[in-house]
Amino acid sequence: MPTLRIAQDAAADELLGRDPLALLIGMLLDQQFPMERAFAAPRLLADRLGVDTLSAAQLADADPDELQRLFQGPPALHRYPGSMAARTRDLARLLVDRYDGRAAAVWADVPDGATLLRRLGELPGFGAQKARILLALLGKQYGVTPAGWRAAAGAYGEEGSRRSVADVTGPESLAEVRATKQAAKQAAKDAKDAKAAGTAAG
Repeated sequence: MPTLRIAQDAAADELLGRDPLALLIGMLLDQQFPMERAFAAPRLLADRLGVDTLSAAQLADADPDELQRLFQGPPALHRYPGSMAARTRDLARLLVDRYDGRAAAVWADVPDGATLLRRLGELPGFGAQKARILLALLGKQYGVTPAGWRAAAGAYGEEGSRRSVADVTGPESLAEVRATKQAAKQAAKDAKDAKAAGTAAG
């Protein structure tokens, strides 16, 4: 069982390490929301459901209004609790329909990284970038290393990078990843401003 340090909370990280569904839900929620809070949310959800391990079948069959209430908290499990509760239910339903409710079956026995990337990209709420980040996280910290996984993950799979949650192993690396993201955002903003200035000048 991997030892993760993503949520920066012992109980939350312990659940992420032993419950693949918790990891998928944390990854799903990791958008427009602080990373560590997104990955702490599965523990809060489990506590509110009164369970020790999350169940895809239970979430897939959950009453939508009740699940939304659980997401609303307080504290809320995401800044958009309603839409994320619905996405979590969709994710759980796909796991039930396609993988017998087992999140780990998404990456079990995959022949190569490209296949795993395709499977991850088919999950509700997982775009191309999120799929690559999760692939890198599985390879770097979860022991899921099919042939070609680093290539399939792209830059997120690079050894020693500090680009995403895949590289977070504690408070120091979290700060480094956050700094890298801020620098990338600033560079994108500067490029956009420069382009706009050039257009105006022309």
